[in-house]
Amino acid sequence: MSVYGYCRISTAKQSIDRQVRNIRAEYPTVHIVQEAYTGTSILRPEWSKLYRILKEGDTVAFDSVSRMSRNAEEGFSLYEDLYHKGIRLIFLKEHHIDTETYKKALSGSIAMTGTNVDFILKGINEYLMALAKEQIKLAFEQSEKEVADLHQRTREGLVTAKLNGKQVGRKKGTGFETKKSKAAKEKIRIHCKAFGGTLDDVECMKLTGLARNTYYKYKRQIREEVKTQG
Repeated sequence: MSVYGYCRISTAKQSIDRQVRNIRAEYPTVHIVQEAYTGTSILRPEWSKLYRILKEGDTVAFDSVSRMSRNAEEGFSLYEDLYHKGIRLIFLKEHHIDTETYKKALSGSIAMTGTNVDFILKGINEYLMALAKEQIKLAFEQSEKEVADLHQRTREGLVTAKLNGKQVGRKKGTGFETKKSKAAKEKIRIHCKAFGGTLDDVECMKLTGLARNTYYKYKRQIREEVKTQG
């Protein structure tokens, strides 16, 4: 029986460390599976790999239900699928929907009496099972709603920023320059014959290790910068 911790982030700006810490606090020897994937689909590469190796008796821990799925319908379907396969699911922020809690609710049925009262007891038992399922569905639905609300607030914020004349995102034609690209450009400036150096384009490409298209793109950018500075 293995214990896995599934951690997921949906944007590059998020950190996965918090989820890892929370899970390790309860399960120090857990095997952590990390995933960075944008979207609400449950069909994620690392999750798919984990799903294929899960066996009856294994445990999967999540920091919250939103890490398992942000789509209510797919999330609940996956939950039931794993439950019936004997996989134990733990949600650190929503322990009330752990599979053990669900299992207790289903096994807590009132015993039949062998009399006409059983018609009533059967209805009560079915109600208890439906109630347990509803609690799980509500957790996934709440998670899905939070994502929808976040997207809506983001859209509204962008509209407000534009109306106030603020620049949203990068200006057209500009890009983010990394340390690596800066270093490569500096080598081109110093060594390329076009800028007073001693190396031709082929030799300069070998020196910088740049692909042909990238090299000539940087060369054009340097020319533009020289013109601007001049």
